[in-house]
Amino acid sequence: MLLEGLHIPLTTPFHPDGRLNLPKLAANIVRTSKSHAAGLVVLGPSGEPALLTDEETREVLRVASQTAAPEKVLLAGISRSSVRATLALAECADELHYDAILIGAPSIFYDENFASSDQPGTASRRELLLYFKTVADRSPLPVVLFSSRARRIPIDALVELAAHPRILGLLDAAASPAEIESILRRTASIKREVTVTQLFAAITARMKIAASRATASLVSADSLASDRAASANAVAEAPPTTQLRTRTKSAGFQILTGDTQAILGSLRAGAVGAAPALAAAAPQACYEVFAAWKDDDQTLADEKQSRLNEAARLTEESLGGLKFACDLNGYFGGLPRLPLLPPTGDQRAAIEHIMKPLRN
Repeated sequence: MLLEGLHIPLTTPFHPDGRLNLPKLAANIVRTSKSHAAGLVVLGPSGEPALLTDEETREVLRVASQTAAPEKVLLAGISRSSVRATLALAECADELHYDAILIGAPSIFYDENFASSDQPGTASRRELLLYFKTVADRSPLPVVLFSSRARRIPIDALVELAAHPRILGLLDAAASPAEIESILRRTASIKREVTVTQLFAAITARMKIAASRATASLVSADSLASDRAASANAVAEAPPTTQLRTRTKSAGFQILTGDTQAILGSLRAGAVGAAPALAAAAPQACYEVFAAWKDDDQTLADEKQSRLNEAARLTEESLGGLKFACDLNGYFGGLPRLPLLPPTGDQRAAIEHIMKPLRN
């Protein structure tokens, strides 16, 4: 699976009483599907995944899969502390035709009762590797690793995990451009062939299903011949042009940056794309950084990046602030689920001011 481009980490809408608001989720996805984004991250860190039950997780995954445009790569955030629970949700994501699962270090490793004795608050390297490798071995879908400031995966562990044939890449919200460059240098020998479109875009599971359905809808010549009336009136027609035309592309260990303020620096360091939290509220502004870098217009890329930095600092300070920024740009953000709180009046005013030039 090719991860190149902008991936939008979706927020999860709720009713005022805290229930899932699935119609608003679907409406957000319909709109983001019209953007230039290459993919959507469902129940990533911006989606409040830790505050959802497993049943609610399945509902969100279902709605996203049914609503997103077929050409959008879908990553399912399904991290759980146990291998068994994570694999159960991986099976669900596979049944819903996701392209990969997104998993981070289990929260249990950061509980003081279970943390490594030599480094409190961190996982033992052996247990951490066992978790990721076991999930990758048994999951029906390939794996994208997730590393954050709160639950960082050590670089040495990342390098070892990158060699696993079922681990495609990494979404890192904490790594600096220098660290990304280091990871890529140490994994440079890893090369895999991925199937892409004629324009070198990703081919998703839902694109394949759509193409197979179109092919299955053709009426065979034999069936027409069996009906004299039908065969008398049959007209030969060219087959529909919905069949996928593909080619292959070589890809290494693919890294997406989750740090809005480091999109450009990370791309220059070798990242293939970005999944910044701010993209949920301002996907076009985030995409313009990637597009300018892709076109090698570095002056414009620097300008586009600078527009995002202050907005990211204010909107990403809290999930409530990010959701308010979504509301400002026509996406449904609404309230975060308790115990998370919405922004204060002063915070709302500051976010509204900084988001004015980033309106879509």
